[in-house]
Amino acid sequence: MVTKEEVLEALKEVSDPEIGMDVVNLGLVYDVEITDGNRVYIKMTMTAPTCPVTPWILSEAQKSVENLADVEAADIELVWDPQWNPEMMTDYAKEQLNMY
Repeated sequence: MVTKEEVLEALKEVSDPEIGMDVVNLGLVYDVEITDGNRVYIKMTMTAPTCPVTPWILSEAQKSVENLADVEAADIELVWDPQWNPEMMTDYAKEQLNMY
């Protein structure tokens, strides 16, 4: 059975190419649920509703999770509430992006 931690580690392989930081440390992943032991449901957002790379990021996120052992499928819901803001980034991301 896949764990939430494994899913988050897989999602760290997906970076926003405009910012150069992964979606987890950017704070774009709001929730991860695992059902029936092998289906993963992810709720995430983008930095802006007009983000031109949204389809690519969502596709890469889905692929990265579905490539994990024991994952049957990954479903990603794109949400806009709450609206993302820089305070949602991890300290690591803020440091790397000189946001302090």
